Amino acid sequence: MVELLALLDYAPDKIRGNDYWYRSPFRGEHHASFKVNISRNIWYDHSEGIGGKPVDFAMRYFSCGLSDALIKLSSVTSLHNSLVEKASQPAFVPVENRLSIIDVIQPLQNRSLLEYLEKRRISQSTAQKFCKEVVYENNGKRYRAIGFKNTAGGYELRSENFKGSSSPKYVTWFDNSANRISVFEGFFDFLSWQTITGSAGQTTNVLVLNSLSFFTRSLLLQEKHNQIHLFLDTDTAGRKCVAEAQKRNPGKVEDQSHAYKGFKDLSEWHMSENSAQELRHSRGIRR
Repeated sequence: MVELLALLDYAPDKIRGNDYWYRSPFRGEHHASFKVNISRNIWYDHSEGIGGKPVDFAMRYFSCGLSDALIKLSSVTSLHNSLVEKASQPAFVPVENRLSIIDVIQPLQNRSLLEYLEKRRISQSTAQKFCKEVVYENNGKRYRAIGFKNTAGGYELRSENFKGSSSPKYVTWFDNSANRISVFEGFFDFLSWQTITGSAGQTTNVLVLNSLSFFTRSLLLQEKHNQIHLFLDTDTAGRKCVAEAQKRNPGKVEDQSHAYKGFKDLSEWHMSENSAQELRHSRGIRR
């Protein structure tokens, strides 16, 4: 439900444990009365006294019957076939992620984390603006990591010796009211680009996938823009995604990977010698 609402451009007003509170998608309101429980994947509209599973939401939201609702869900969520396959089954209660967030601190303070960011050539201003210091527990032990928050409230977590994420896993979306969008595979690619372009990065909307598995699902959002700039990895999976987007949108998609040719991704290229200076003078990457 959280993913579906995000794809429909609804963000939670507040999060309380497993409960995500929204202003109702069914009407205009000033206070959040629409609740989604992420552990049970169900919703409840307190103002109308109705609720249910994703397919029930689709029937109400699109004002249609079951068959059309399944078609709508398939169209909106693309690869999210589980909504269709399990629409008539009891809500699935997932096993709790053993990684749990204990505390979130801003600004970043931990010396090791700041040194790691410096090693990755991320400016302090960029890091402090987009990242937080996250204290998390994993298998009974506590650690600190650089946290990059996604639109659903989860965090991508990175340190010198750790790469992981907290639930729920999702994309990070920055709406700058622009008519073009820049799409990044990982958040260090985005931080690298932001370090180089600075405030110029505000002239485009930004989508950080946090996992390539979200690429196809996010195509509808990408295609709302006049221009799509893709900063994906240069591996086979990344190339397939670029080809898919270009096939669907001839002349609208710009593959920016030529600027970091020979490297795995934009972040790796940014860490190479003189990369920042080269990028500032490159006409290939749009600011």
